[in-house]
Amino acid sequence: MQQEIYKYSHGDLPCEGLIVRKPNLILPAPVVVICHHWNGRDALMDSHAERIAQLGYISLAADIYGQHQTSTDRERCAALMNPFVEDRALLRERLRATIAAAQRIPGADGKRIVVIGFCFGGLCALDAARACLPGVVGVASFHGLLNPPKIGNQISITAKVLVLHGYEDPMANPDSLTAFKNEMTAANAHWEVDAYGNTVHAFTNPSAQDRAAGMAFDATISNRSFSRLESFLSECFAR
Repeated sequence: MQQEIYKYSHGDLPCEGLIVRKPNLILPAPVVVICHHWNGRDALMDSHAERIAQLGYISLAADIYGQHQTSTDRERCAALMNPFVEDRALLRERLRATIAAAQRIPGADGKRIVVIGFCFGGLCALDAARACLPGVVGVASFHGLLNPPKIGNQISITAKVLVLHGYEDPMANPDSLTAFKNEMTAANAHWEVDAYGNTVHAFTNPSAQDRAAGMAFDATISNRSFSRLESFLSECFAR
């Protein structure tokens, strides 16, 4: 696999993503933008980029926080994430800059982009759909936050929406899931929710080992969700 650091910016803020692609990939190729969990763009997110690039796409592990900030400390992670959760207009503009950067990748098909994300990154993916960002044909959220941005009236959502969700996730309870479905329906979205029973938050993260706190890796569900992503990507990128 070919990997390269990809530097872009949002205003004066430098961002550092990672591009992964197969050698001799037929171009132009669709792009999968990967939005990171609250830890930032770390080794796990980069490994997701490599896994997806093996399917024959250009993958970009994005740097939503900027300056390649990462942490494993819970307080620091919260400090990095909360400004975007609390200011969804800021998050929308950061996502807009990220998608524009993805479209500038040499060999990228800028009209065929899917945004995926994990935990906080799942919220990012869903907000990319809500913003109807140019070139974004689909989004997929893995154990993501579901609450709406409440930025004015929601226009019709044109991207296909896939939510891969642990039904016992304490960060997105059944009431919020119902509210999300109603939101997507009202926005005329082509949406799908795969809800996994007896599954909590962070089910794709091998480091999540605290089921009492509602966060636990589940290898079976992780593999199942990635298999669903593969078919979703094929559908979104079909000509």
